[in-house]
Amino acid sequence: MATTHGFVFSGKKRSGADDLDGEDKKIMAKKSMLPTAATANWEDPAAALAGARHEFGEHGGVNMSIEASATFTVMEPETMRRMFAGELGPDRDFFIYSRHFNPTVLNLSRQMAALEGTEAAYCTASGMSAISSVLLQLCSSGGHVVASRTLYGGTHALLTHFFPRSCNITTSFVDICNHDMVNDAIVQGKTNVLYFESMSNPTLTVADIPELSRIAHDKGVTVVVDNTFAPMVISPARLGADVVLHSISKFISGGADIIAGAVCGPASLVNSMMDLHQGALMLLGPTMNAKVAFELSERLPHLGIRMKEHCNRAMTYATKMKKLGLKVIYPGLEDHPQHQLLKSIGNKEYGFGGLLCLDMETEEKANRLMNYLQNFTQFGFMAVSLGYYENLMSCSGSSTSSELNAEEKALAGISPGLVRMSVGYIGTVEQKWGQFEKALSRMQDSGLFKN
Repeated sequence: MATTHGFVFSGKKRSGADDLDGEDKKIMAKKSMLPTAATANWEDPAAALAGARHEFGEHGGVNMSIEASATFTVMEPETMRRMFAGELGPDRDFFIYSRHFNPTVLNLSRQMAALEGTEAAYCTASGMSAISSVLLQLCSSGGHVVASRTLYGGTHALLTHFFPRSCNITTSFVDICNHDMVNDAIVQGKTNVLYFESMSNPTLTVADIPELSRIAHDKGVTVVVDNTFAPMVISPARLGADVVLHSISKFISGGADIIAGAVCGPASLVNSMMDLHQGALMLLGPTMNAKVAFELSERLPHLGIRMKEHCNRAMTYATKMKKLGLKVIYPGLEDHPQHQLLKSIGNKEYGFGGLLCLDMETEEKANRLMNYLQNFTQFGFMAVSLGYYENLMSCSGSSTSSELNAEEKALAGISPGLVRMSVGYIGTVEQKWGQFEKALSRMQDSGLFKN
C-alpha cells in the first residue's frame, strides 16, 4: 500500500472532510511547500534541524500534541477502503493504525531525516530493530552482506548467528580500512549490502565513507551505515551512504532513559518497509510509542550543543591522558590512524566524537581502574551504553563485545583491557579530571599498574 505513495514526508494537513476540493486543495498545496528534509537547504545538521517543518500543538501550542491513539477514525465508510487500497494516506493526514504510521512518530522521523540529510526516515522501538529491519528488507533468503569485522556485539551476533540460521543470509567480515579486501569480498550480483559503522564500536576506527560508497555502488550494492557513535559529527548520507541507522537511545536521547532507533534513507526504501505485504517494519512491528517520540523530539534541538561539549571534553581528557603516558585511542589525537580522514569528512565545529578508549592491556587492570573511578573518586559509572551526561565506562571485551569469540576480538582489534569511555559533561572539566588523576594515583599505589 505505501510503496507507491510519498507517505513519509508531506507538509499537508487533512481538512475536516475526507475528500478535498476547492479552497481545501489550495490550502493543502501551500502547506505541501513547507520545508522538509528533502527540500531544505542543508548546511550542517543543526541548520537542517532548524529548517525542518515544525509541528504545532492541536490548539496552537509551540510543542506538538501527542497523538496517543492506537487506531484512527474516518468520517465516511468509503474512506477506509481507499486508505487500505493506498489511495489515501499520511501524506494527506489519513492514518489507519499506529503500527503503520502515527503523526507524532512521523514528526520525529522528519526531524531525524533532517538531521541526517536524507529524503525520509522512520523511527523504531530500538536500534537493533532498525538494523535488523533494514537488512531484512534489503536481503532475501540466500542474500549476502559484506560487513566490518568491528561492530557492536549485538549486530555481529545478528549477522554471524541469527541471520544464517533463520534467514539463510550470510555475511563476509572484512577489515573496513582495507579497501582492496572490501572490494574483493563484494560479489556483484550476489552481495546486497555493505554494512559498517561510521565510527566503530569500540575501537573508534573511522570509515572512509566516500571511498567505501564508491566501491559498493560500482557493484550495485547498497551502503548501510550505523552512525550511532557520531551524530552531528559525521553525516554519512552526505558522503555517499544510502541508509543511515541510529540507536537513538545513545547521544540523541542523552538521558539513558529511552530505547529507540531510526532508519534514515530514500523515501522509496522507507515506504517499502511499510508495505502491507512485504514491509519489514510493518510486518515485524518494531513500533515506537508516540509518547517516546514526543520526548525525543523535544531533545533533538539541543543535540548539537550537547555533542559539541561531549566532543570537547573527550578531546581534553584524551590529550591529558596521552601526556600521562596512557595508551589512549581517540580520533582527535594526531597519532590516530584516521585523524586526517575524520578532519576531512567530519562536520566542522563538532569535534572528533564523544568517546575515547584506554587500553589497559588486561581485564584485571581495566576493572581495577574502573572500580577506582566509580567507587573511590566518582569520576563516572561502570555501565554500558553511551551519550549520557555522566561518564560511562565498560570493558568492551567482556561486555558490549562479548558476543565475539577470542579470534573475532583479536581481528577486530579489541584488547582484553580495552576500556570504552563515553565522556559526559556534568561538573567542571577541572573537577572531573582531578577525579581521574586521583583514581590513577591510587591504582599506581596499588602496584598493579605502573606508569
